[in-house]
Amino acid sequence: MKTSQNPATTRPEPSRRFCVAPMMDWTDRHCRFFLRQLSHHALLYTEMVTTGALLHGDAQRFLRHDQLEHPLALQLGGSDPAELAACAKLAEEAGYDEVNLNVGCPSDRVQNNLIGACLMGHPARVADCVKAMRDAVAIPVTVKHRIGIDGRDSYDELRDFVGQVCEAGCRSFIVHARIAILAGLSPKENREIPPLRYDVVAQLKQDFPDLEMILNGGIKTLEECRQHLQTFDGVMLGREAYHNPYLLAQVDQELFGNPLPPISRHEALECLRPYIQQHLDEGGTLHHVTRHVLGLGQGFPGARRFRQLLSADIHKASDPLALFDQAIALLEGR
Repeated sequence: MKTSQNPATTRPEPSRRFCVAPMMDWTDRHCRFFLRQLSHHALLYTEMVTTGALLHGDAQRFLRHDQLEHPLALQLGGSDPAELAACAKLAEEAGYDEVNLNVGCPSDRVQNNLIGACLMGHPARVADCVKAMRDAVAIPVTVKHRIGIDGRDSYDELRDFVGQVCEAGCRSFIVHARIAILAGLSPKENREIPPLRYDVVAQLKQDFPDLEMILNGGIKTLEECRQHLQTFDGVMLGREAYHNPYLLAQVDQELFGNPLPPISRHEALECLRPYIQQHLDEGGTLHHVTRHVLGLGQGFPGARRFRQLLSADIHKASDPLALFDQAIALLEGR
């Protein structure tokens, strides 16, 4: 953690050396609480929350989180400066460590509301949004974006985008190293088909050496993280961190120099048990939490049974915690 450059706050600014990406339907509060058992230092992001959902919906439901999830950032989707400023204030009041503007989602649904990657075609609007949010809050305001979109994919246009947003006061940019093709590709295809261009992001870092540049896209191993950290200020992992969550258990030691040994899979699930008990007591279901831990079950005898217990058997269990304890037992010594 480092002290924020904004003198209006004494809240420490989170390290972005290793981040877990915001992922719709995945990085909810239960997922984040689980991931926090594996790494104390990784910066976690919420799913994208639209300004409309916060201002006109159940804000407390969207903002709810456990204090143990910190360091924690809220990602917002929107393009109205006043609405984004109001939502940033809600994030700050709720205790989030950072607010992030989504300028990378290629979904048709968000494009229609001028949200996500289509905003790369409107750098002045993004700059206005960033300025409004920065004027409203003392916590850091960051932007997550692509290296371009169809029709605006030259490096000069990317540099202009970053330059305008930087002039509005943004100092940290999370860059997904692919363009987004808004006409003709689905969100899933936009994560796979456009080629990764790490060299483009490296050129951005060279042209804007004083800005914090976090690389996102296609990173799968801690060795790749170490290599990228020689060029960039941080790395962000998405689906790999979700499908192979035990990777996070190595992060504190390997990337942050923490001398403590990594937590075991067995210990991580044991730490999760009181949280699950509380969730059940509040009327929740075991599946709300355990759907996020299935990635622990791979590469050892009994892994298939572990996944079956927590994905199929869970829906017919009369005693959910007893079933969860069976799953914990399968991780003994792992």
